Amino acid sequence: MSRAELDAGLDQEPPIWAIFGDLMTGLVGVFVLLLIWALGFQLELSKTLEQEVQKRQAEQQRRLALEDALAAPLASGRVTLRDGRIGISGSVLFSLNSAQLQDEGRELLHSLIAPLQVYLSEHEQLLMVSGFTDDLAIQQGNLQFADNWELSAQRALTVTRALIDAGMPPAMVFAAAFGAEQPVVANRDAASRALNRRVEMAPVPRAGQGIAGDNNEPVAAP
Repeated sequence: MSRAELDAGLDQEPPIWAIFGDLMTGLVGVFVLLLIWALGFQLELSKTLEQEVQKRQAEQQRRLALEDALAAPLASGRVTLRDGRIGISGSVLFSLNSAQLQDEGRELLHSLIAPLQVYLSEHEQLLMVSGFTDDLAIQQGNLQFADNWELSAQRALTVTRALIDAGMPPAMVFAAAFGAEQPVVANRDAASRALNRRVEMAPVPRAGQGIAGDNNEPVAAP
């Protein structure tokens, strides 16, 4: 083969710089795609974090508003507020193994109506009234209640009805019962059991908004 023929064959091969250029173009394209994906992912992550911060801030504001609304009864020591739940000692509301509301308890509930109603209206929430007992079985001879479930349910209903009688709109409140479940402290002695005999009131979202909380599932409700 002559030199002229060899030169002609070489001339037909694509130049190396053209191949290199195509390769670099492809790499740049891949890099741009990866950069766009990374920026999109970072933007989405930033948006998610911002939403979570806003959610936590809103929850904190709701709790502070509730504390302000309940300042007077909290100062008296007859009411506690923990994680957004309003707790009232069972001894303030009821006698032992009884669901009949005492005068002191009725007066206390009346004092809570106005701040609770304002808070619930402003935040478009409902009030869940929950009854709890200690772990001791119902005393023999007590024909009113079969067990602690029934006692806690009746106490929750009694408080709910008392709130409604005092002016709380029925559509803003409902009752739930937990019996001896969900104690705040271990049932070791008379003092600890007294803490577990209680009624709690907790603002919760309306239907369709989702309920945030400790995932307690009520076993009885009117």
